[in-house]
Amino acid sequence: MRMVWSNNRCYNLKMAARSGHQRGGHHKRNYGKDRVSHQKISRREPKVDENSPIIASFRTYQALLDRKNDKYERLVKMSRDVTIQSKRAIFHIHRINSGVDKATVLGEADEKLIAVREKLCQIALELQGEDLYQFIRAVSPGLQEYIEAVAFHHYCLGQGLVSLTQVQSALEFPATEKTSSPEDGDCPSHPAVTLYVPPVEYMLGVADFTGELMRLCITSVSSGDMELPFQLCQFMREVYHGFSSFSHAGSWELSRKMHTLRQSLHKVENACYTLQVRGLEIPKHMLADVFGSADSEDTGERRSDIS
Repeated sequence: MRMVWSNNRCYNLKMAARSGHQRGGHHKRNYGKDRVSHQKISRREPKVDENSPIIASFRTYQALLDRKNDKYERLVKMSRDVTIQSKRAIFHIHRINSGVDKATVLGEADEKLIAVREKLCQIALELQGEDLYQFIRAVSPGLQEYIEAVAFHHYCLGQGLVSLTQVQSALEFPATEKTSSPEDGDCPSHPAVTLYVPPVEYMLGVADFTGELMRLCITSVSSGDMELPFQLCQFMREVYHGFSSFSHAGSWELSRKMHTLRQSLHKVENACYTLQVRGLEIPKHMLADVFGSADSEDTGERRSDIS
């Protein structure tokens, strides 16, 4: 019995060793195959057909987006130039209360506005054949500032509020031919173009224009003109009532500027109230100090923009 048990035990040990060897070798061989196959997969590079219609379409889209972005950047720079020149025209118009001849000041301001329209002509040429509303955020600041300057100049000429039709007609540029002069150099030709003015942009520019009327009211008191503030107050009330008849749900910017318009009107009304009630109590040379605090903050902000 002892001999049989020993033989069975040896047989079992041999079979266990053989099966373990086979399992180890089997796993080792599989591991090696997996490693080789993984290296082959990692080294495999995707093949792209450069002549594929999809690749060609994406390259076309890339070129279109690059041209659009470049055009957008050019329009932003042009609009910035229009904004700066329009601000200078506005500050020049405010000189009518500084003792300078009014007709001379307005004539010089008109020349500045002509230069601004030349910049706007370049914008119109850049937008030729394009959808204006795709680039409206680029040109909106300059367009609004120009409308503000034109409205201020138009009012100081004694012609009331400039209309959208008048603003639009001034931005219709006829075709020109190439000319050459020693002073201006070569002036390239361009076809007849028109810079379309959206009604919302016109309204935003007019809303900014009322802020200039508020400043004109304050400076007119310092120059001794006690009637102009009441005229400005009545005009601003009419503009405010006109704006109040529109719904501002579609333009958050118009709602924001309506709030500014209301504040400007309140400042002018307070100035008129002070002139009417306390005008006889306060000496004329001190009225400017009383009203100057109402406009010092706004004037400082605008001068920092142009510097």
